[in-house]
This record gives sequence, C-alpha cells and structure tokens, in this order.
Amino acid sequence: MMLNNNIDNIRLGIANLESAHHNLPVARLVEMALCRGEGVLSSTGALRVATGKYTGRSPQDRFLVDRPSIHDQIWWENNQAITPEQFDGLYHRLQAYLQGRELFVFDGFAGADTSYQLPIRVVNEFAWQNLFAHQMFRRPSATELQEHVPEFTIIAAPGFKAHPSIDGTNSEAFIVLDFEERLVIIGGTSYAGEIKKSVFSVMNYLLPLRDVMSMHCSANTSRDGNTALFFGLSGTGKTTLSTDVERFLIGDDEHGWSDNGIFNFEGGCYAKAIRLSRKHEPQIWDAIRFGAVLENVILDPVTRIADYEDDTLTENTRAAYPLEHIPGVVASGTGSHPQTVIFLTADAFGVLPPVAKLTKEQAMYHFISGYTSKLAGTERGITEPQATFSTCFGAPFLPLHPTVYARLLAERIDKHDVDVFLINTGWSGGQYGVGQRINLGYTRAMVRAAINGSLKNVSCTPHPVFQVLIPDTCPGVPAKILDPAATWENKDEYHEAAVALAARFTANMKKFSVPAEVLVAGPQQGA
Repeated sequence: MMLNNNIDNIRLGIANLESAHHNLPVARLVEMALCRGEGVLSSTGALRVATGKYTGRSPQDRFLVDRPSIHDQIWWENNQAITPEQFDGLYHRLQAYLQGRELFVFDGFAGADTSYQLPIRVVNEFAWQNLFAHQMFRRPSATELQEHVPEFTIIAAPGFKAHPSIDGTNSEAFIVLDFEERLVIIGGTSYAGEIKKSVFSVMNYLLPLRDVMSMHCSANTSRDGNTALFFGLSGTGKTTLSTDVERFLIGDDEHGWSDNGIFNFEGGCYAKAIRLSRKHEPQIWDAIRFGAVLENVILDPVTRIADYEDDTLTENTRAAYPLEHIPGVVASGTGSHPQTVIFLTADAFGVLPPVAKLTKEQAMYHFISGYTSKLAGTERGITEPQATFSTCFGAPFLPLHPTVYARLLAERIDKHDVDVFLINTGWSGGQYGVGQRINLGYTRAMVRAAINGSLKNVSCTPHPVFQVLIPDTCPGVPAKILDPAATWENKDEYHEAAVALAARFTANMKKFSVPAEVLVAGPQQGA
C-alpha cells in the first residue's frame, strides 16, 4: 500500500480510494480491462477501446475555477470560468458517484527534470484509462513510489455526467481545473486525451511562473547532442517527423525549456493513427504492441488486424504507447539546449513554402499566430479549407497570456543562438483538392537539412507576401518545389491565394498586443 494515501483520501473526500487498485502493472491493467469488457486485443497485442460519443477533446467543456488567488494571472479571453460554488457542487456529486466503485490509481510524475518535476496522482473509473495514464506519464521507481506525495490529482469518471442547468457547464461533459485546490475533475467523456492535456495545462500554468518555457512541441536529438524542437498543431506531423530512425526521440508532444536544457513532460507518446503507414512511420507502427492503447481504431472482426485507413468512428484515431517502445529513445527524457526550432504547418491553401528560414521577429510572429488548416470533410460543415490559428501552437492549453510564452521563447532564441524554420507539411501546386500534399520524403529531407546546418549559409529569396526566406537549394529536394508559386499553373491565382491567406494572418494578429518590429515581420497583404 502506498504511503500518504490517508492524507490524500481526506483531502479528496473519497473514502474508498484506499481500497482502490494502486499502481497495477501493465499486464494486470490489460487483464482487468478485458475482464470488465472495456476493450479487446488487436492482432499485435495492443488494447483497443472505443470512447463513444466523444472521440476528441471537448474545448467548450473545459473550465478553470475562478478563485481570487489566480484570477489576475489567467488569460480569460481563452479560458472559461466556473465559480468555486459551482465547482464545489459538481465535485460533491462526483464524490458521491465514486463511493463504492472499483477505482484505479496511478502515481507518477509530469516532467523528466527533477528540478521542475510535478508529482501527480491519476484516479480512474476505467482500467484502460489508468493504463493510458501509466503509459503517458513519467513512471516512478520503486523507491520514488514509496516516497511519492501527489501535488496535483486528476480524477476521470466518464460515467458521471454534469447537469448544465445546475453545474454551470455547457453539456454533460466537463473538464475542470482548480489550480488552488490542485485538482482536476473530468466526467461525461471517455476520451483519454483530456487526462493528458489537463496535466499539460497544469504545467503551462506552473512552469512559466518559475521562468521555465512550457511548450507544445516534440523533441529529438542526435548522437552528439544536437537537439531540435518541432512545434505544430495536431495533424502537422510533430510525432511523425520527430520519430526519425536517424535521431533519438526525447518526446513527441510536451516539453519544458529551463536553464538546464530541454525536458519531456511525459513518459509516452499519443500519436494520431489515421492512415498510419509502416513504410513512412516504421517506429510508430512497431510501437503499437502489448501495453499500447488504440482509441477508436477499427479492427477486422476476425483477424483483429487494425485498419488505419478506416475513419468510421473518427479521423482522430489514436495510439498511446510508452516511450520505451521506440528504439533508441532518450531514457532520461532530457536534452541539451536546442540549436534548431521548427514550426510545422499543414497549409491546405498551398501557399506557404515547404521550407523557410525565419528571423527572430518572424519567429515570434509565427509562434503567436500558430497557423495551420482544417481540411474539408474532417469536421461537419467544413466544405473547403479553413485557416486555423492557435497561438503558441497550443492555445486550448494556455492558462496564461500568450505574451508570457512568447517572451520566454524569444529570450531563449537570443541566448542560445537558435535557428528557426517554418516547414509546410501541407499542399503544393494548388489548394487541397487541386494540388498535392508535399511528399513526406522531401519533408524529411528538409527537416534534416535544417537540423544538420545544411541550410545555414545557402542563398535565400524572400517570399513576396510572407517575407520569409526561401532557400534556393536544399539537399535531397528538387529546386522546383521550393518556390510555392512555381508549382502553381496560374501564378496570378497563386498570388491571389497568398494575399488572401496573409489577410487572415493580419486579422488574427489584431487580437494581440505585440511589438512593432514583430508586426512588420509578418506578411504584407499589399505585396
């Protein structure tokens, strides 16, 4: 039995927490999930589950408890408030719901750097979600487990639903973060990503207050310690491009950047599985074995072979697996100060260059913009590409104002002389439906050239609208695709599309108060 359980039980008001299943090993969690009918095994031994109505995050159901101690720190334009009274009422009903139920507890850490590590406890109603937590967060040693005292607790009870008229929520689903009480409660949704991203939001609140940059990015390194960061929204290729057979993965999604260097928040990966390919993503493909969790992936009913092309339930199919499933992963979860930062965007308008160098001011502009595209058909009502801006490449998870994170990044770019690149993993030769998605092999070549310094001294041509610097040559990439205008049949149509996208950038940037030198580094509509 864990130490400090009684203290936590009293604080949380859940009497049966002491009798819960604490820190079960992977095999036992899989067995219990199967016995309880929570999922089935795939042909590779991964546990496949379906999450029901919610197959992705539900940002409209996420709230922060508005307490005086934190009120002035929060970016309320980006975060929904719930009153302490509403939270207390909702939590008391959740406590009653949990009494007498079989519960699962995981104790671990967020953050590989012990100087900034957050001890966490995850309490689950489902065995499979506790397996998810076990694989996603940092797992303690036996000694660390005996001494573990949680500083933040996450409770996930999908079977408990809110009453909007009583609780002040928007639906039966809720994700509520209380920074003062050090508690997150989740209900009404089975999507495990809510657990992961709630902890990320907590780190995004705590770390900048300690002058540590928290980042929605992946990270890898070379044998000689050349570290690179990959920022990007979902679907832009963070996991795919950072999981490279020629480099060593530090982490695929969430990191901190302190005076000590880079450190992963997590102990696992949560990869998009739709259209996963053994040819293009061999390491991720092979990582989906016993101990991994597949969310909403369709299996053949006879062979249990996963069909990664099938989006019957959702485009947002997911695979969660521990980092050690990736060969050559950096076990410490830490790395040196990065020499290269890459911003990824999947531009469905076919306008942005496949690779561009950024000045520091341009880097700040594109970091605050956080641009990518939503594609036709991926969400109900979307019939053509839509520009999407998520500041700092992670707005839904930012409790503090974006200028806090942007300042921290700018300071580190200056201090460590970091090269910054914008890489478009989207379309070329026309927008989605007309042009073609940029070849993944070429994208990998561009990423490698950016990281190994091959692009540092090449001649560049400024983009006539976006001003970013387009390399005239790149090893392993045909020169004709580097200039996006050259890939369009009609150059006037290209220019029109570029100016239209630039206007969207400009309109989005009006929401923020940024220095003049950053504004002028952005796209120029009249170019």
